[in-house]
Amino acid sequence: MATFRRQVTALVLAHALSAAERGLAVIPLSRTKLPALRSPHRADPARPPCHGECGRPGHGVHDASTDPARIRELFAAAPWATGYGIACGLPPHHLVGVDLDTKPGTDAPAALRALGLRFRFTIPETVVVLTPSGGRHLWLTGPPDTVVPNSASRLAPGIDIRGAGGYLVGPGSRTAHGVYVTAPGTAHLRPAPCPRTLLRLLVPPPRPPRTPRRAPADGQGLLHFVLTAHEGQRNTRLFWAACRAHESGLGPTLTTPLLEAALATGLPEPEARATIASAARATGAPAGGGSRVPPP
Repeated sequence: MATFRRQVTALVLAHALSAAERGLAVIPLSRTKLPALRSPHRADPARPPCHGECGRPGHGVHDASTDPARIRELFAAAPWATGYGIACGLPPHHLVGVDLDTKPGTDAPAALRALGLRFRFTIPETVVVLTPSGGRHLWLTGPPDTVVPNSASRLAPGIDIRGAGGYLVGPGSRTAHGVYVTAPGTAHLRPAPCPRTLLRLLVPPPRPPRTPRRAPADGQGLLHFVLTAHEGQRNTRLFWAACRAHESGLGPTLTTPLLEAALATGLPEPEARATIASAARATGAPAGGGSRVPPP
């Protein structure tokens, strides 16, 4: 059994390295299709999570790489890996995955054809990966200046979209339900550009900017500290400011303004809420004492 497992991992690594040669960033996956490496932050809840800035593996799709040496390191750290994920939204391809699922009572391919007729687009000839459950993944590319978000059944039941921050299970991956394979006649193709009409359906309209609420004068410095954070330091600055707020007794008052300041810098809301909650725990803020982040 151990020999067979090593053979599976070696074969999957070969598939992953082949994908990387095509400019596709990859990570090792487990049999459950989840990232094989666990987060290095799980044992230290007081420390805010990051996107790999700490230099350790275990950050999911943020570990994805096209560097063969780095890929070998990731697989060496996860010898139980039986699959690999291909990160979407990254250059040079800016991959967009259209996942046509198979679920009782849904016909995702028919739903996609209906959308094409309604909005006048046709899926071009492109890479197609067949899933063990009978579904299929269509590989498309998006423009560099457009961020396509992940979504599940937003377009139609059974159609999931893998965009920025998401990943597709790569062909050759072995899961608990079977093996992912490239559809006959598509392995030699390059991912085709996403039709413009479909792209407009995938990208939601921009949300109006959120203006942070005013805070007490003695909290304005902390808000300014968060608002002036650059990408890569937003989480760290938010954690530091939230800690100082609790230590100065302003935690209950500044929780919502700090959250809104973080959102104004572009930090995702779930991540901002988790960081503020971590700061409350790190400073020993009493339960129910205002450390809970209220919904907007």
